[in-house]
Amino acid sequence: MRASSAAPSGHRRSYFIEPPKGFAAAVLLRRLAALIFTLIVSVAACELFIRYADTDGMSAIDDFRCALIAISTAWLAWGAALSLLGLFYVQHPISRLPEGIRVKGRTAIIVPIYNEDPVGTFSRVAAMDEGLERLGVGDLFDFALLSDTTSQAIAEGEALWWARLVADRNAEGRIFYRRRTANTGKKAGNVEDFVRRSGSAYDYALILDADSLMEPETIVELTRRIEADPGLGLLQTLPTIIHARSFFGRAMQFSATYFSPVFARGVAMLQGNEGPFWGHNALVRVKAFAESCGLPALSGKPPFGGHIMSHDYVEAALLARAGWKVRLDPDLTNSYEESPENLLEHAKRDRRWCQGNLQYVRLLSAPNLKFWSRLVFAQGIMAYVASPIWLLFLATSILSPFFTPAPDYFPEPHFPFPIFPADETLMAVLLVSGIWCLLVLPKLVIVLRGMFTRDNLSFGGTIHAFVSTSVEVVFSSLIAPLMLWFQSRAVLQVLFGADGGWSAANRGGGRMSLNDAWRASRWIVVSGLLTFGVALFVAQSMIVWLIPIAGPMVIAPLVIWATSANAERGFGHYLFATPYEQRPTPVMLARERILSGWADIEMPLPEIGPEAISEDEPVPADAA
Repeated sequence: MRASSAAPSGHRRSYFIEPPKGFAAAVLLRRLAALIFTLIVSVAACELFIRYADTDGMSAIDDFRCALIAISTAWLAWGAALSLLGLFYVQHPISRLPEGIRVKGRTAIIVPIYNEDPVGTFSRVAAMDEGLERLGVGDLFDFALLSDTTSQAIAEGEALWWARLVADRNAEGRIFYRRRTANTGKKAGNVEDFVRRSGSAYDYALILDADSLMEPETIVELTRRIEADPGLGLLQTLPTIIHARSFFGRAMQFSATYFSPVFARGVAMLQGNEGPFWGHNALVRVKAFAESCGLPALSGKPPFGGHIMSHDYVEAALLARAGWKVRLDPDLTNSYEESPENLLEHAKRDRRWCQGNLQYVRLLSAPNLKFWSRLVFAQGIMAYVASPIWLLFLATSILSPFFTPAPDYFPEPHFPFPIFPADETLMAVLLVSGIWCLLVLPKLVIVLRGMFTRDNLSFGGTIHAFVSTSVEVVFSSLIAPLMLWFQSRAVLQVLFGADGGWSAANRGGGRMSLNDAWRASRWIVVSGLLTFGVALFVAQSMIVWLIPIAGPMVIAPLVIWATSANAERGFGHYLFATPYEQRPTPVMLARERILSGWADIEMPLPEIGPEAISEDEPVPADAA
């Protein structure tokens, strides 16, 4: 390693640390290890299945089921490999400007808005701006509030609250707002418009979501790292879910805070400099983004044609294709987002992601992409295709008795005694146990590791972390069959040409009535009852195996309704406790204080100076 004083154009000095010798070879070795582990697990699952199914002779449907189990277990094993790799993560030396040297590049903090609550969104902006001013770097950062809001009433509220925000922060010429009248390309198009029209005024752009919040120190650290490394095109942080209130939301929040960092470290170890972009809470070099990330509209009509919906992985692939480094630094914490508070809101957002990921089928053969980028596209497709594959395996398993040949108890001619097939039930038990281990064992290992690293102390101690993990496992087991059906339906809708569109996020929606839960999931209840009914007539031996899958389906409305309940008090608060709940960070406290101060403000507000709202053109930084 060596420090280089060669600076990119326009910068005083750069402190670039070359990757360690053998970095590329180490990344390749980890990728091979993960692939080999995945193949071994998949082959082992097939062997167990064949030994179980071959007791009465393998039929064509058994061969088909074997293929399905091979694909499904390979997908689960790949996820387990990422988690296990993350346990052994070692941070490589990172280029960053030394303390005492000020960042020279200017950064636009981009906040796309789509029918959001302006008070909640703008209070986050105010808290981050206040923190940057406290650090003495406020002059290096502008905020661009880019609205795609379609509701005129919400848009009027955005304009008024933008005026309040600018007045409170004395931020004329630093916090800009513009609303597009044509929502071409949705969020990706919104960001592209800004980069194309105003990007030349900035060196970097921090892309957030409307619910994003980031500690100012993390924002500054992002810029110090990207400025020190002239080849770095995108730097992704590790977002953490905060402010969850319902049982569903708190379970997701605990999982994102406790398990996801280990998974993210595994992703970082495998992807190296071809890392992920998750669409928000990431810093991009504007020059790299402008030159590399123009997204074409796919030919044909949605859902497979039109604008690319899951744009983030595509933009990461285009940056990598152009030779820019795309990196995830898991140590960049204090980066936050919020999540849906009930299963139905989660499934609604997941439907959009499903359509976007299935569009990757059109991109797998795009020219000059790196192999790893193509593999990431394949993973994105598999994330949703896995559900109908499992569903197909379940259906064929129930119907397999119709295709199984009658047992032959006298296979040997002239042998007078019957030969009964061996009982290979143990093989089925081992197969199911192995699949369960792929899902659960990484979580238990994380608890065990946290006991030795003392990470569990931030989650209330090892016993507390173990209890929360155990309840999260049960919770995941209950909602997994429901998500299996929601995702399978989404895949079928896309395959049959249904465009899901881009619905606005209901970030505050939590508690559901039992009646609403029933109306939204009664088709799953019927599916669960039919599953039990068919098994009762044609495959009674499978009923016990079906209980963990069809059981939650039958009680789907109760699961959705119960998990949407508020869990901020009592035992619900004890469960799923996270460090940020126990010790809120400065930017969280600032945001709560600002929200409280805005609670009693009456609208309309007075104008604050020159008009800076444009429905078509964003305002460049030097317009003031």
